[in-house]
Amino acid sequence: MITVKTTIDTSIDKVWSFWTLPEHITKWSFASPDWHTPYAENDLREGGKFKSTMAAKDGSMSFDFEGEYTLVKQTKP
Repeated sequence: MITVKTTIDTSIDKVWSFWTLPEHITKWSFASPDWHTPYAENDLREGGKFKSTMAAKDGSMSFDFEGEYTLVKQTKP
């Protein structure tokens, strides 16, 4: 099990949108400035799948990171 927690000074709706929608994931999901995520999909429900293509900006390599959600649990903030 992995649990990630942080405090962000904005609305929960905005945070959720930026964390889960593919058009936002492609803007923040990279390990260093010389990498990017040109493609993302995210079906955030039990049985739903996620996939992100991570790539070096110079085009030298890329890989897909993907999986399936087996448990989605909503908690109160």
